[in-house]
Amino acid sequence: MSQLGPRILPVGEAAFTVEFGDRLDEELGRQAHALDAALSARPFPGLVETVPTYRSLLVTYDPLVADEAAVRAALNSALAEREVGAFPEERLVEIPVHYGGESGPDLEDVAAHCGLTPEQVTRLYTEPTYRVAMLGFAPGFAYLFGLPPRLATPRLPTPRLRVEPGSVGIAGPQTGVYALPTPGGWRIIGRTSMPLFDPNREEPFALRAGDRVRFVAMDAITDRPLAGTCDKPHTAAHGQPAVESLEVIEGGFLTTVQDAGRIGWARFGVPPSGPMDAFALRAANILVGNAPDAASLEITLAGPVLRASHECLIAVCGAEFDLRVGNLSVPTWHAVYVRAGQEIRFGQRRSGARAYLAVSGGIALPQFLGARSTYLPGGFGGLEGRALRAGDRLPFGPTGDDSANRAGKVWPRAARPLYSSHPTLRVVLGPQDDCFTPQGLATFLSSEYEVSHSSDRMGYRLAGPAVTFRDKAEIVSDGVVTGSVQIPGDGQPIVMMADHQTTGGYPKIATVIRADLPLLAQCLPGDRARFRASSITKAQDL
Repeated sequence: MSQLGPRILPVGEAAFTVEFGDRLDEELGRQAHALDAALSARPFPGLVETVPTYRSLLVTYDPLVADEAAVRAALNSALAEREVGAFPEERLVEIPVHYGGESGPDLEDVAAHCGLTPEQVTRLYTEPTYRVAMLGFAPGFAYLFGLPPRLATPRLPTPRLRVEPGSVGIAGPQTGVYALPTPGGWRIIGRTSMPLFDPNREEPFALRAGDRVRFVAMDAITDRPLAGTCDKPHTAAHGQPAVESLEVIEGGFLTTVQDAGRIGWARFGVPPSGPMDAFALRAANILVGNAPDAASLEITLAGPVLRASHECLIAVCGAEFDLRVGNLSVPTWHAVYVRAGQEIRFGQRRSGARAYLAVSGGIALPQFLGARSTYLPGGFGGLEGRALRAGDRLPFGPTGDDSANRAGKVWPRAARPLYSSHPTLRVVLGPQDDCFTPQGLATFLSSEYEVSHSSDRMGYRLAGPAVTFRDKAEIVSDGVVTGSVQIPGDGQPIVMMADHQTTGGYPKIATVIRADLPLLAQCLPGDRARFRASSITKAQDL
């Protein structure tokens, strides 16, 4: 598609993408950064954060503060006021890379596509000096300007479930370096052992926008960490057990600490994380008298066994479990008093996928990048960036004076989400719905899709009738939000969830509205979902 000027495109009911073009071009990147600078200098009421990309700027906002019309007006005003300049001249960074073999499993395919030998691809790739256009996708992932046009190669039709950290990839006219082990659809031609993201460093990110980069071919890759890397994941300095704590007797299948998530770090590739079911986390916190966004436990599939060192209030919301405190069976969606020394046991799960346990005072671990949420792929946040295990102690704040009055409070059944194994999810179409045929859009909105076993906190992969494209099944990477529905080359939808990539290069046909994300978060593999179109106004009114 071609365009004469910037397009302001909806990304759900709480974000817009301002798109300056559909090609990889440094001039478009400068325009995106200029708009970013203008909004930073004069933020509009309700602005949450911005994510500059190769060719666009993702702008997220709070719809309780600013409605659709107000945000569009603010963006048009900032577009008129922006001053487009050059990228800053930054450092020159050399990155050692071993090409081919296990380090570059797609090198031969790239060579065949380009009509070259693997050696010619390597030589051609290492000749230019590249420029970092942005960080995105995952923490520290560097997108680069400067790929020789002859090396442009389409993405994989189906993304890999895991790409090794340090992998150097090509996707269409784009190239970049994976900083963490994540899913990804880029063609991998080599790998570096240089750490691009290290949460233990004072400056976690090895590269930043504007840096110049040269790749140096190496005969072999070493897994020995280079200068600046770490031997262990980021450790939250929880120190000695607090006076008031929850002791973990059994960790459960996957239990992590989550709060409302990280805001303001998406431009560095850091996802929001936070709860998959934000409604359940807020409800549990409110029941025990916490702030709605206080740190709590997200409990997946099979629950933990915990022991309270001191009296406290707890509430468990979300998935239905048989729950016991001491010798008593207690209900979910209720505030429950726990005596010092009593155990909290999760028994059989009755329905749903994830429950949230809030404790009065909130879980009092240190923040990392402004939040306590655990991001497992990055090894940071929560308790040492990992799931809970036996022997852990989780400090919590003091129980309030009104705890005795709160015990027994219940969240009304009529006010709970209508969880289902076959939900209908409302979506706002766009920002790239014009990449699909009319039949493809009709298929997306009329078909039933099954939740696959490879679904996780990063994304829910769905299987069903393929959604057809007008042309190619990829775009120049731009911003992604929780709920974005990407369609890769195989036509199967992927809904981005709490640990989602911050940018992506598959067209986004729609965005699941925030009110319906909890419904999907409680679905299990084999459950089925449908999509139904909604307007921004209707979504904001919910």
